[in-house]
Amino acid sequence: MTNAAHWDVMTSPDGCGPDQYWSFAMSMCSWRPSARGHVSGMVMGALFLADVGVSGRRSAHDLAAPHWLMLDVGVDLARWNRLELDVMLTAERWTIPDSGYPLPFQVGEENEHQVPFVDAQHPHSSPIMGLALADVVSLSTTTTRLLRVWFAPRGESTDGPIAFMHRATGTINPDAPLGHHIGQDVGHISSTVIGLSLTLPTTTIELSTFHGREPQPDAVDLPLGTPDSAGARVAQQLGRHYTVAASLAYVRDPEAHAVAGAPQDPVVRASASAYARWDLPLGWRAHATLIWGGISNYDSAPWLDSITGEVLFTDWSNRLWGRIEAVQRTPAELRVPNVAPARANDPDWVGAATLGYTRKIVALGPADFWIGGSGTLNFLTDTFLPAYGGNPILSGKLFVEARMMQMFDWRP
Repeated sequence: MTNAAHWDVMTSPDGCGPDQYWSFAMSMCSWRPSARGHVSGMVMGALFLADVGVSGRRSAHDLAAPHWLMLDVGVDLARWNRLELDVMLTAERWTIPDSGYPLPFQVGEENEHQVPFVDAQHPHSSPIMGLALADVVSLSTTTTRLLRVWFAPRGESTDGPIAFMHRATGTINPDAPLGHHIGQDVGHISSTVIGLSLTLPTTTIELSTFHGREPQPDAVDLPLGTPDSAGARVAQQLGRHYTVAASLAYVRDPEAHAVAGAPQDPVVRASASAYARWDLPLGWRAHATLIWGGISNYDSAPWLDSITGEVLFTDWSNRLWGRIEAVQRTPAELRVPNVAPARANDPDWVGAATLGYTRKIVALGPADFWIGGSGTLNFLTDTFLPAYGGNPILSGKLFVEARMMQMFDWRP
């Protein structure tokens, strides 16, 4: 049994050891096939208990506990073949308020009373956020050349950047990005995914087909649907420190808004992302992420754009982190009153700038316990001022965090 030496080593694209490979689709490192009977894997998770406050006309104050637990286990059937099972669990359905986790300008999905989440982040599908079975075939005995085929009743479609809860610059922040549904990482919870990827020493090419309807956050189920959508993603490593990626997906009616019997306009999701990591003096490390996402025919808008920039400076006990966002929203999405019907679906920009700090207080075995907080300036244009009553809107949170990772490796 072995422990990971440093959390963010395992959440960056170039952080794998010599016997491992980076799986962009799973946003983590996995072992390459090596010997029949070799069993290895990882258990990791994060739990936040956050006290969140928002100022302005739509002020809010609530407690929420966003969290997730992930298990990856694999067994080598031969020197060239490995079978993997990935499971991701959450109980957010019961640990996030019915109205959602307070987050200005965030929208998407509806709660169990068919009330849309507005200025709030919805919980992730509980208890199964992800379930995937993959077969990995090694195409070379000397370099990383892997063919990976997987099926996921609920898993990640091959579009968008590394999901926020798996990338180094996003996993330390309890908030989902405002661009979550706008061409970014909403595909990390898709239904009935059938995927294929080719991993080369510095390049990963991924294709998948999946059911376009997004799982409902209030439903406790694991439905299968007919694959009716498709996505493709390419990731390229540029030296030791940089990775870039781009994706494109065709999605059928993800929000179930089509009128019965009416033709459904397809949704197109596109993204481009870049990741960087540098080792700094005195044991510090820096990570940076830049993401653009776009989506067509979404919430009655012909096209919406989102931009997210994230940075993290970390050592063994400290994390200084930030996020800058610019997202297009419509008055209809944010329920802005007294807007002419002809302009209700015209997009305009909102933005947010967040600065946070987290400090480790104790380590108990594979688990670390932290305390932290952050403040955000939320900016809006005149279009949205009647609803929010000021500019900027202030929001902030204090939180405690428990984070765990345990790796295991058994060889016959």
